[in-house]
Amino acid sequence: MTTTQRREAVLAGPANRGTRRRASPTGHPRRPVSWGRVSAWAVLILAILVTVVPFLWMIRTALSSNHSLAANSASLLPADFSWGAFKRVFGMQSPEEAIAQGGSGAAINFWLYLRNSFVVSTMITVAQVFFSALAAYAFARLQWRGRDKVFTLFLATLLVPPIFTALPNFLLIKNLGLLNTFLGIALPTMLMTPFAIFFLRQFFLGMSREMEEAAKLDGANHLRIFFQIVTPNAVGPIATLSLLTFIAAWNDYFWPLLVGQDEKVRVLTVGLSVFKSQSPQGAPDWSGLMAATLVAALPILLLFLAFGKKVVNSIGFSGIK
Repeated sequence: MTTTQRREAVLAGPANRGTRRRASPTGHPRRPVSWGRVSAWAVLILAILVTVVPFLWMIRTALSSNHSLAANSASLLPADFSWGAFKRVFGMQSPEEAIAQGGSGAAINFWLYLRNSFVVSTMITVAQVFFSALAAYAFARLQWRGRDKVFTLFLATLLVPPIFTALPNFLLIKNLGLLNTFLGIALPTMLMTPFAIFFLRQFFLGMSREMEEAAKLDGANHLRIFFQIVTPNAVGPIATLSLLTFIAAWNDYFWPLLVGQDEKVRVLTVGLSVFKSQSPQGAPDWSGLMAATLVAALPILLLFLAFGKKVVNSIGFSGIK
């Protein structure tokens, strides 16, 4: 018996027959089913559905006629397709037309609220990122007594719910005479936040010190090192923090409602609640409300689609788990 015949006989033996993988119709061995992998995909698909379905339902409601929503509540498609909700939001309908389509007929200064949100969010983002970057550099690079203890104490403020500081901040803003002003809305979060400092400090700790030490030998001070060496190398994390800060400021509701009740400084999130409350016919204008919410969320969605990958990469690089 030749060597080849012996090998075939061994492979065909009963001891080894059960250990061979069954071949697929294409001739390749089949891989065993990994139930862990299947469970992971199932959880991922469920999470995607939980995230996407409410957004799709919002679009469906915005494109529906307000009078047809109750009669077609189980339909996944727009009920009596109409652009009327978006026209009401942008002020392109007369009060009579708005009332006829289920709206309140009241005027909503949507563009003013949108502008106010941009102003407040930009003020908070620019100031908070700038001052937080300076503080993070001080905690990461400067050597001074009690630095780590102060940082730990500062970081512990993350455990304090924002509702606990709302009343003291309100009294402070009132005593400063900043009620119903953009500065009053932005001031409590303009200087710095524990999360922003922690985020940038983690990145600064991972940066190489060689260029900074070389700059010190050339006589550069800390401010020059920060602006000319550290900041250019931290463009990614700073851009990520700017995006996250802008989104948080854009979505804030309670504090702007507290100190910015005047229409001239009313932000979009507060304007949406006013839009919902104007329902003289007994029921809110759900189509108009969903249309306004969709338009309000559109800038944030575009920003996240453009910079979402940078956000994920920077968070992972900064050591946040």
